[in-house]
Amino acid sequence: MTGVQALERRHPTLPMRPGQVERREFEYTRHGTLCFIVNFDIVSGQVVAPTCGERRTEEDFLEHIKNTVATAPLATRWHFVVDNLNIHLSESLVRYVAEVSKVTDDLGEKDRRGILHNKKSRTAFLSDPAHKIVFHYTPKHCSWLNQVEIWFSILVRKVIRRGSFTSQDDLREKVLAFIAYFNQTMAKPFKWTYQGKVLTV
Repeated sequence: MTGVQALERRHPTLPMRPGQVERREFEYTRHGTLCFIVNFDIVSGQVVAPTCGERRTEEDFLEHIKNTVATAPLATRWHFVVDNLNIHLSESLVRYVAEVSKVTDDLGEKDRRGILHNKKSRTAFLSDPAHKIVFHYTPKHCSWLNQVEIWFSILVRKVIRRGSFTSQDDLREKVLAFIAYFNQTMAKPFKWTYQGKVLTV
């Protein structure tokens, strides 16, 4: 989730009263933005190893994957569902998966040959079910199929949309506190109700 703004409202929100709706201050001070990279465990419904920083680069995503794998180093296989963003199929990610999966084949050279040649070849390698870390890519324009998007909508409704944050650190602390609270009190698997049927004629 990128570009999450740390907005501080200039005046406090006025609470709801009889005959009057809650009123939120429309003027704000902007204290910058943060990016959140989050794993949603579909079995437990918990958020695992969240990453929070000012950017979302190839290095940031690789570090996030490494931190996630470190939470359960004895796991036999990891499955990540991601969209087709270029950092999700980077050269460094291919090299890391090859190292962890003990792949000794020549990976080639980016933009020239082998597994690293292009996005298609890197995607095929990262999707290989024989590896210890397997990536599953949602179809283009279908990132909504990833359940973490449902969790992000919960985060927006519960914390971000009506929040007032005095700094980036304040935003980070409140989001991480919500994640801890969510994992303890609200976490449960999402029940997928979409049947694949056309909703309109």
